[in-house]
Amino acid sequence: MKSQSVVTELRRKIFTEIARVAYESDNVANDIEAIPYLITPSEEPRYRESIYRERQIASERVRLALGLSLRPANKPVHITDGVDRTTIADKYYEPPLMQVIPSACDKCPDNEYVVTDQCRNCVAHSCIKACPKGAVSIVNGKSFIDREKCVRCGKCKAACPYDAIAHHKRPCAAACGVNAISSDEYGRAHIDTDKCVACGQCMSSCPFGAIADKSQIFQLIQAIKQGDEVVAAVAPAIVGQFGANVTPGKMKSALLALGFKDVYEVAVGADVGAVAEAHHYASEVATGNLPFLFTSCCPAWAVLIKNYFPDLASEVSRELTPMVATARSIKSKRPDARVVFIGPCAAKKLEASRTTVRSHVDFVITFEELAGMFDAKNLKLEELEELPVNFEATGAGRGYACSGGVSKAIENCINEFYPGTEVKIQHAEGLADCRKMLLLAKSGKLNGYMIEGMGCPGGCVAGVGTIIPPEKAKTAVDQMVNSSQTKIPPKEMEDLAEMLTKMD
Repeated sequence: MKSQSVVTELRRKIFTEIARVAYESDNVANDIEAIPYLITPSEEPRYRESIYRERQIASERVRLALGLSLRPANKPVHITDGVDRTTIADKYYEPPLMQVIPSACDKCPDNEYVVTDQCRNCVAHSCIKACPKGAVSIVNGKSFIDREKCVRCGKCKAACPYDAIAHHKRPCAAACGVNAISSDEYGRAHIDTDKCVACGQCMSSCPFGAIADKSQIFQLIQAIKQGDEVVAAVAPAIVGQFGANVTPGKMKSALLALGFKDVYEVAVGADVGAVAEAHHYASEVATGNLPFLFTSCCPAWAVLIKNYFPDLASEVSRELTPMVATARSIKSKRPDARVVFIGPCAAKKLEASRTTVRSHVDFVITFEELAGMFDAKNLKLEELEELPVNFEATGAGRGYACSGGVSKAIENCINEFYPGTEVKIQHAEGLADCRKMLLLAKSGKLNGYMIEGMGCPGGCVAGVGTIIPPEKAKTAVDQMVNSSQTKIPPKEMEDLAEMLTKMD
């Protein structure tokens, strides 16, 4: 499995070593302290100015992978400080979920306009003429921007015929759709936890790997080792993530080799939600009883509405998300099972821990973290046995993995079960566009619509815990949807949805 960048390679190595310690170590504290030296084994730095900084960064990544918070910069604290609290067979992490590693942050310039070597000192001096504040002048035969006068309007850049003025913006801040990232007193990125919705786009956009979320693989492996009935609930976005030839049967072999007892499709939970939300839309929205329906499967989208548009929060669907519906279905049949949601999303870790709606999910890990567990066990997935699987989801539920797939599944159910019902759909991907869409809804311009929002551009296939490029993942999901024997779930799933909703 080829990684997308050196940053993801380094993250994967951390997860691999943490999983190896969890599975094999008889001296956890010592072996955890040694991980930074396994990640950076030579005395020559590869990515930073010194090997000591590289090991410092690796040390902090180890702590986050254990579910621990970063160490203070002004106190001597061992990597394993607090590890005794994490060596448990239950999900654990010290909030917040997302953290900036100070030693890894490169203090990227935030919203600056800079004249590059492309400047030709042309006669037109369009940049000077365009600046409303007189911030641009010619110095040593080249345009110069006075930062004290500059108001960052970008007019100089737009006017330059040679594109000689660059706009430098911190990548993590540019990716954040809720403006939760600013600079601290040292110029490093800072996440405002009151604004953050845990979509993780900042983490995937940082070219220095300075932002990371906390993992639960260490605690999950403790549950596996003590013999618990640990079962996997796998999101549909997993298709193609571990190689084109890794079939569901081979994936089941791999998960059983890790210690899981069984494997379930989360797309079945999506089927339940599609039928229930089809009924909701047809009976409430299409009739004018409610203004619109917000789908709810993306936790970052749901939190965005509740935090930033609280007056619209009542329109978020009350139906269970696919993850929760699947977990409750499993628990109804296997009450002693420990359910592990395996998906592409960091925000699901918060959804699984929320107190307002019990999730019945015991652990959440991403595909990226799962890859580290496979590596720790030296598993070659394409070489594993093809085990029989009894997956029963429809193409509708499996299509939830791609942007627009949720509303499409619900629309198909409406057309089948409530013929003649007019269906109006609006969807957005990426939190910035989601906010624009919500403003339209708030102003009354989307009345009668089913409104789908996805925190990640492209949907779940572009989640921050994925392994392959989103366009490749979308192709794999589309193929799976098209090859599904059953296209939409039966209407009788409404009864199952009601039963699962009532579960304690």
